[in-house]
Amino acid sequence: MAKVKIKVLGPGCPKCQALEQRVREVVERNNFDAEIEKVQNIMDIMKYGVMLTPALVINEKLMASGSPLPSSDQIKEWIKNMLK
Repeated sequence: MAKVKIKVLGPGCPKCQALEQRVREVVERNNFDAEIEKVQNIMDIMKYGVMLTPALVINEKLMASGSPLPSSDQIKEWIKNMLK
């Protein structure tokens, strides 16, 4: 399986931190081969067309933006689909 590249976009607010933690837990719990990056630079975030953070990008595809945060199960499914 290929390595998945995951980016959590956000300036560091509590919801951004919660999403990053949730992603890290899903990756660890499921032994996914993933690289997780926290993107806090507003200009870099805007390159994805994101106006509301936190946002989640998997393999350069925007999966979620703003609230509510995606569930652990949803994040797991997205990652699994990217590994196919």
